This record gives sequence, C-alpha cells and structure tokens, in this order.
Amino acid sequence: MSSADKPRLLPLLTTNPKGGRSSITCLYRCGNACAHDAPNTSDNTYFADVVADVVNRRKMLKAGAVIAVAGAGMATAAGTAAATPGHGGGHGGGHGGGHGHGGTGLDFEPVAPNDLDALVVPKGYEQGVVIRWGDPVVPGAPRFDFEKQTAAAQARQFGYNNDFCGLVPLGRDRYLMVSNHEYTTESAMFHGYDPENPTREQAEIAWAAHGLSVVVVEEGRRGGLEVKLDRHYNRRITMTTPFEVSGPAAGSKYLKTKADPTGRRVLGTQNNCAGGVTPWGTILSGEENFNQYFANADGVTDPVAKARNTRYGVTGGASQRKWERFDERFDLAKNPNEVNRFGWVVEIDPLDPHSTPVKHTALGRFKHEGANVIVAKSGHVVAYMGDDERFDYLYKFVTDGKYKPGNSRYAREHNKKLLDSGTLYVAKLTGDSPAAEIDGSGAVPSDGEFDGSGEWIPLVRNDKSFVPGFTAEEVYVFTRLAADVVGPTKMDRPEDVEPSLKNGRIYAALTNNTDRGKAGKEGATEPNPRVANKHGHVLELAERRGDHTGTRFSWKLLLLCGDPASPDTYFAGYDKSQVSPISCPDNVAFDSKGNLWISTDGNALSHNDGLFAVPVEGRERGHVKQFLTVPDGAETCGPVVTDDFVLVSVQHPGELDGASADTPLSHWPDGGTSQPRPSVVAVWKKRR
Repeated sequence: MSSADKPRLLPLLTTNPKGGRSSITCLYRCGNACAHDAPNTSDNTYFADVVADVVNRRKMLKAGAVIAVAGAGMATAAGTAAATPGHGGGHGGGHGGGHGHGGTGLDFEPVAPNDLDALVVPKGYEQGVVIRWGDPVVPGAPRFDFEKQTAAAQARQFGYNNDFCGLVPLGRDRYLMVSNHEYTTESAMFHGYDPENPTREQAEIAWAAHGLSVVVVEEGRRGGLEVKLDRHYNRRITMTTPFEVSGPAAGSKYLKTKADPTGRRVLGTQNNCAGGVTPWGTILSGEENFNQYFANADGVTDPVAKARNTRYGVTGGASQRKWERFDERFDLAKNPNEVNRFGWVVEIDPLDPHSTPVKHTALGRFKHEGANVIVAKSGHVVAYMGDDERFDYLYKFVTDGKYKPGNSRYAREHNKKLLDSGTLYVAKLTGDSPAAEIDGSGAVPSDGEFDGSGEWIPLVRNDKSFVPGFTAEEVYVFTRLAADVVGPTKMDRPEDVEPSLKNGRIYAALTNNTDRGKAGKEGATEPNPRVANKHGHVLELAERRGDHTGTRFSWKLLLLCGDPASPDTYFAGYDKSQVSPISCPDNVAFDSKGNLWISTDGNALSHNDGLFAVPVEGRERGHVKQFLTVPDGAETCGPVVTDDFVLVSVQHPGELDGASADTPLSHWPDGGTSQPRPSVVAVWKKRR
C-alpha cells in the first residue's frame, strides 16, 4: 500500500489547554449545575422517605387532593414517518453538505479542529450572518447600540444567546424563522456589570433578551437568508409575554400564585433550549435550566415542597441574577409555586402572530432540552424528549387524538390541541451483554456493539396516574420524582431527542456525565458504558415493528464520542482513522438523504465546537465528518439542514474565562474592536 493509499488520521490537536465549557457559561447558563451534586438521588434512603411522607400525608387527608380517574385506553397503532411542513430541530428538507452526487451526499472536505475566532466552513462554501443579538426584529425597532441599551429597545430586537432555530415555510424561498433565546450573560452584555448589585434596567433588559424571536427571512439571489422587517408576522416573546397553561394540570393548586390564582396564566418563558417544528407549522420549545432563576429556596420550610425543589436543583438563597429584587415572583419564600410554572414544553404559533403561546402540562415538567414529534401511521402524534441532567431520563408522549392533515384553520386548531391529551412514558433500557463486559472503559462488548432492548413505562394518562403514591397532577408537575419511582434508566445528560422521518428511528444526544462511576454514583451500564464520561455518546432507538405508539423498543449506540485514536471511542464500527474527532453532542438534525447532523457543546478535545454529519445507513454508517466550527468560546446550536443552505445558531461567542464586556476575548462576528454577538449564520455552497 502506497503512502497515498494509507488511511489518513485526521488532526486531533488535543494539546491546547482550551476546551470544555467555560466557568462563565456554567455560571450563567445552568447555574453551575455540574459543580453541584446531581439532583437524582432516587436510589437513596432519603428519597424513599420523601415518597413515604407524600403517601402518608395523602392518607391523612383522605385523598382530598386526588384527581378523578377517567376511562383508560392507549393508542397502539403501527407507525411510520409523516412529512412535516417546516425545518428545524432536524426535520429539514435535507442538505447533505451541499448538492452531493449519489452516495450519502456528504461530499464536502472535513474542516480541521481549530480554536480560531471565526466560523470556519469547508472549501467551496460561503457564509453570512442572518441576524445578530440586538438587530431589529419588528419594524420601528432601533438599531443596536451596545452603549445605550434599554429594555424597551431589547423587547423589539433579536434576543441574546440564540439556541434552537426552526423554519416554517411561507412560500417559495420565504420562511418564518423562529429562534430560542436561552439565557443572558450579563457580564458580557454590560460594561462594569456588578453581579452583586445589578440595576433594574439591566434586569429588565435581560427579561426582554430571553424568550423567542419570530422573523420573516427570504433566500438571497446569491445564497443565504435575508431578514425582512415584516409588520404582520415578526414579533418578540419575552419574560413578560402572557402564556396560557393547557392540558390536565392547568389550574392545579401547584401552579396557583398570588398574581395568578387560576393557575392558568403565566408571564414569560425562560432558558428555552432546543425545540422542533410540528407538522401543523408550530414551534415546540423546551424550558430547561429554569431552576437557577429562583431565589430563597432555603426559605421554603415544608419538607415535601423542599424535597421537590431539591430534585429540580432549586436550592440556596439569592439567585445569580438577583431578579427577585425587582420582581417578587422570583422569590420562593414569597411565591413558592412560581417555580412550578416553568420547566414545560411551550408551543408557539408563528403563523398566527396574535395567538397566545401555550405551556403543555401533559408533556410533564422537567429540564426539557426540547420536544420533537413524528406522526404514526395511525395518525397519533408521538413526541420524544430528554431531561438534560446527569442521571436523568428519556421520555415520550403519545397523543389520544389523531393528526388532521392539511392547512385549513379547522385542521390547525385541532392539531394545536393534540398535545393536551395522551400518555406520558419514561424509558428503561436493558443491555444484552454480560455485565463483566461493561467495565466502564468503553471497550466494545464481544458481540461487537453496545445494544439491547427497552420498555416505555407509562407514568400518567390525563387524570389517571400509573405511579404509586402520586396523583395525576403530581406526576405532571413533579415528573422527575414520579419517574424515579418506576425505575427508568439513568442517562448521561439526554439532550436533543429526535425521530428520523426517513428510517423512523429515534436519535438522542447524550452530552456527557463526568460523575458516572464516582463514589456513591451509578457506574457504567451498557447504554452508558463509560465512567467519567466527558465526551458523550449518541443513542439510536428503534420502536418495535416501527410502532411509535408502542411500549417496546430496541436500541444501539451509534457513537461513543471523543478522540478517534482513543480506545474508548466507537463510530458504529467505521474505520476510526477516517473520522473527525467529535466531543459533547448536543443537538441533532437530519438532511433529505437521512444523514444525521450533530452540533456540539463544550468540546472536551481542547478545540472549538462544531457541526458534524454522519450517515446512519449503509457502508458509510458511522463516518463522522466535521462540516464547520464556531468561533472561540461559542457553542453550536439549532442546526437546520436543507438542500440549499445550513443554518447554525452561534451561541455565546467569546464566552471564555476572563472575558467580560470590559475585556472581550472575541470580536465575532463584526471584527475590529466590536463586542461579540450571538448570531444565526447561513452556510451555502458557492454558486458557479
């Protein structure tokens, strides 16, 4: 074999001390979640005592809080993929890294790992910023002025730290683009920011910078997308936008507050992470690390309420942002139920700019990364979800009602109510290899792969609880605790979970879990086969007989991420010398050929995060190729992959230790001495 024919090991570049999430990101995005003990202590005596206390209290109250039980029955029809009208969260028209000819369509030359303060794309591709933090969203919004920010201006401008991105078609080459704004990094937003003494204006700017943006975009003649300041469709959703609470827990006593004694009206949405586009043209958005926004949990004295808060990571005194100083709803000592009004999947209808966004209680309350749906052959809609926490769970929801195709007003209004009635499940995965072969090293078992079977365990259907000791409303509002009782599989931070509309299988990004195998923590299992798992893995799940409404499935690990030269990595059996190094998978998407696209968050290989593509079928299955890298300190989010372009959300560029608005360590995307600005970027193949 000549040197030219030998397999080429792609450059790993693992000596740079950078890499992994910065302490600034950890602080502002998730409240330093990984610096605290994982809140899932369900195998401890302490948890058993809490459940016993709940049961005993109920007996004493003679079941006064129990919700009446309705008729049983679950949807169980053979499922196949149904087309969706929009792009985002994976269900795009397909791109394949350009207009490839045959094969997988992934004909681009992989981008090498790097730590540049730039968005790097393959040769033959172009890029352009679509919209930045602070750019006008609605007509009449002022141009962004970093030095003269106001809450009133921000409420009409593109929000901060955009994550999920989705497209809903409006016609030929014209779309509604919807972006989540996950969190704010105040130290990067304001000169001289004092975390101990924020001003009211700074807090109100941050409230306006959270939420979602809806903007009309059009494909440009030379490629990319251009924002249009449309007077009808464009709008901002913020921390002060009214939301309707829907589904079986609407009006629950656990959701009632002084400001909303009905338990049916909530102001705002926060920490919106991933999401998806529904077949009826709405957006599903997941409220994730909501716990960090609430203060004075140590002032809650009721032991059951305290334990419930602890299971959700709601602990301590003052919050990081100190919002409780300006709005008492963030003070749990004064409003203990306010925190229960966050942690839901929310639905936004971008096609109806006057509609009220909805929080769906039927899908349960936990740290939702997002929710993505597929329509079964029977017409029932199935939503897949992950709870982004170490040692937490995978979920799915099967609707009682059936999807009505078409874009009539009647069909859309019917479909928008589907997620209010159905059955919520949690996943239990079992490996098929001898326990001795799962030793925590990541070594592949003797059967050649990590795989096994699984079961969807029902938790609740409408007003009927399947969890001993829990009423239906308790299952919905305190889903984590209810799930703990039935013994699901603890996973390594399940983030984006999405069904492929090509093969019907479901793919879950498991970002990492460095606590696995530590003293007192669960060790390796076949679905999570590495201890101190800092690079994460990707799970592939297949419902039995293709029935997405059923309760049995098989599973395999598609990828064990990391340095391909390391023995603890696995790429579906593909030649590891030919794959790109990948670390910390976060969001997933699909192109029109069915290839899986993976964005990363917190690359632990000492270089910038990126977007990767990998075939899931045929001889190229497992052949990971890096399509782009984002700037230094940034995270790759919200990929949308179409035949004409790829969209990525570049979140928190320059968010490196030591960085601030006074000492910026990135000047992307505008260059010079400018402040870094989170942005949506389009990438497309050069036109000849």
